[in-house]
Amino acid sequence: MNTLLSFGHGYSAQALERRLLPRGWRVIGTTRNAEKAADFGARGVEPLIWPGAEVTPALDTATHLLISAAPGEDGDPVLARLRDEIAARAGQFAWVGYLSTTGVYGDHGGDWVDEDAPLTPATTRGQARVEAEAAWRAIPGLPLHIFRLAGIYGPGRGPFSKVRNGTARRIIKDGQVFSRTHVDDIAQVLDASIQRPNPGAVYNVCDDDPAPPQDVIAHAARLLGLPVPEAVPFAEADMSPMARSFYAESKKVRNERIKDELGVELLYPDYRSGLQALLTAEGGA
Repeated sequence: MNTLLSFGHGYSAQALERRLLPRGWRVIGTTRNAEKAADFGARGVEPLIWPGAEVTPALDTATHLLISAAPGEDGDPVLARLRDEIAARAGQFAWVGYLSTTGVYGDHGGDWVDEDAPLTPATTRGQARVEAEAAWRAIPGLPLHIFRLAGIYGPGRGPFSKVRNGTARRIIKDGQVFSRTHVDDIAQVLDASIQRPNPGAVYNVCDDDPAPPQDVIAHAARLLGLPVPEAVPFAEADMSPMARSFYAESKKVRNERIKDELGVELLYPDYRSGLQALLTAEGGA
């Protein structure tokens, strides 16, 4: 039986789960939260509260691994606890996927980057991801695939709620542009890679239309028939350090490799189609 062991079974991994379970896959998902574990079980995922529970039996039966957990102060949390166990089983796995971020590329002044661009992260989070990618790559014989995800949106994660409650802001920084991706497109890229393994491959996962963030907010407001939020200059915006750090990087991310190598046809090639689909699913249009 195909068995996916998913470490840090969160938003993107759950979108993949929705594709695999109907095909008869066994999915084991780790979480730190007992309430989330109960939700997993209700959906047909085998929950594993980890760190805590014994993970060796799950490792022994896994044919595929997905790592979504973000690095912490001690580096990658999975490798920090299980590197030797995973390395000893490297030949057992048909596919291993690591979810990274396009933040590893850092700031490119709004220029295009592809998977071969230099890794020059502008944030400590981006640097931690570069180090985690390297640590996973260093395991001999592991059929590793790295997925560098752009800004993720999808059901429950989009601009509509902030536009509706009046907290959305159109922060303007000259030349700022981001790439983004719908969670269902992440899932189909992962699924396509599982079906066409290419150990060592790196894939950018994003749509075809990098755009200034203020354009996305404005479009969401128009879809809702609400006033477009006022523009706020970046220098004057009251932002958390985390939010401000996102504006330290500006780049457009190329995605040809997922199309050419994996045959992916994006479900939502731009934010306009993605936002419309979210609104339709909510019953709003």
